[in-house]
Amino acid sequence: MDIPLWLWFAVLGVILAMLALDLVAHRKAHVISVREAAAWSIVWVTLGVAFGGYIWWEFGAEFGQQYYAGYLIEKSLAVDNVFVWAIIFAFFGVPREYQHRVLFLGVLGALVFRAIFIALGAVLIDQFSWILYVFAAFLLYTGYVMIRQRNQHMDVENSRILRAFRRFVPMTDAYHGQRFLIRKAGVIVATPLLAVLVLVEVTDIIFAVDSIPAIFGVTSEPFIVFTANAFAILGLRAMYFLLADLIHRFIYLKLGLAFVLIWVGIKMLLLDVYKIPTSVSLAVVAVIITVSIVASLRATRGQAAHAVEVPGAPPFRIATEDELAEAEPVFRRRRRTPAVGR
Repeated sequence: MDIPLWLWFAVLGVILAMLALDLVAHRKAHVISVREAAAWSIVWVTLGVAFGGYIWWEFGAEFGQQYYAGYLIEKSLAVDNVFVWAIIFAFFGVPREYQHRVLFLGVLGALVFRAIFIALGAVLIDQFSWILYVFAAFLLYTGYVMIRQRNQHMDVENSRILRAFRRFVPMTDAYHGQRFLIRKAGVIVATPLLAVLVLVEVTDIIFAVDSIPAIFGVTSEPFIVFTANAFAILGLRAMYFLLADLIHRFIYLKLGLAFVLIWVGIKMLLLDVYKIPTSVSLAVVAVIITVSIVASLRATRGQAAHAVEVPGAPPFRIATEDELAEAEPVFRRRRRTPAVGR
């Protein structure tokens, strides 16, 4: 697959333009409604599917199927991110109007880190073809662990990431708008929003360790791996606001994701024995995800939407008007010293 340099720049341009559009549309802090989240989800999914159509038209059916298989895998695995985000936000009691800013920066960081992982993975595969078997074994093990731990959830309070953050970074217990840092009594301290952002970024890096090997199981083309990842991730924020209050209903989805990882791992192990057609891989992944979603929704019929609750979460609060007024700017301007004699 010979990708001209201009196409790489064009894709990056589209991604940056859409991120800028999203930032402008949400420049003011406000609660994202389900209707708004649904509209943005349609925009992002349409963009991702349309780009797959371009790949199919320009480079052929095989690469088009590889893109759609990768996109579906990444989109499905990304749902697990949504569930973890909901738990993190619930633990910190993040006001809904501040959540989009955190997720915007989190997705921006995810794009950067995944681009690095993809480049590293492509180099490793090019230099050491046997690394695919390592990826396969890792996916099989990860799928097995997901099956065993399918009913367990992230324990934010005992997270090593949070403990390290609290140890090295002084933090206030109050939200100061959408600010991540404030200056109190001359000392720079973090707001809870910075701790949330750090957890979102680190957990996404951990999830990338699973998802990047998985997509390399259906395509070895770095361009397809990156674009499928990018277009799947771009819609994560809207997906969160659409599904955050419904995660209790997707009881079998984690089991479905585990089977997806196991399926891709088996496909990679059989590379030198029998090359499973991409169309078959795409169909199997689609069936697994569809069955897990339908079975989940049928089993939880009648359950109303509600926000995630984390028992024992610390009482984070919103800063008072006096506290907001007392907070000093983090970056102070130097005062000009008047010249002598003036």
